[in-house]
Amino acid sequence: MAKKSLRRGLFITFEGTEGCGKSTQSRLLYDCLKRSYDCVYTREPGGTAAGDYIRHILLHSKKIKISDMAEVFLFEAARAQIVREVIRPSLKAGRIIICDRFSDATIAYQGYGGKIPLKLIESLNAAATEGLKPDLTIILDIDINTGLRRAKKKGIDRMEAKDIAYHRRVRAGYLKLAKSEPKRIKIIKVESDLYKTQENIRALILRNYLTTKLCHFPI
Repeated sequence: MAKKSLRRGLFITFEGTEGCGKSTQSRLLYDCLKRSYDCVYTREPGGTAAGDYIRHILLHSKKIKISDMAEVFLFEAARAQIVREVIRPSLKAGRIIICDRFSDATIAYQGYGGKIPLKLIESLNAAATEGLKPDLTIILDIDINTGLRRAKKKGIDRMEAKDIAYHRRVRAGYLKLAKSEPKRIKIIKVESDLYKTQENIRALILRNYLTTKLCHFPI
């Protein structure tokens, strides 16, 4: 059966603090939607050959010192590439794009967390994205201590290793972003049952963006 394309593509991003489960939840949604729709799954930083190199530098090069300002430029470089190479062509083709993190992450992490001026980050985001914003951003909200415990079970990357105060500022930043753009950014509380969280995500999308009946769990 042919998969559906949309007249105008749909761009959905997942955000949240460490250990919130956004990669798992975004994958579950993608695995469901791809059965009926022409979908693309990607992530930031990464999603392109250049972006994957930058991702390794940012997250896994523990012996390299990277300042908060340098982090911003590295994230924006990866973003500029994925927008030009993956996201814009997919939207033009009428696809649904699901992206694990996007420009809101830089505001929350390097802005609120790293205390880089927000106006500077917003300007760089606008340049890197060519003014593109997601149609829907889902912030998965979880208690910071619980999230970090979950994240550390899989090993610690550079971002996860930052102090607890940093992560609290990041969460506060996400909540401020949601309050400032309530039509685009929706907060979903992380449930102990990952499928319950996914049910809430799918219900949100069905109410506001798609009308096709979605697949059953565990798919």
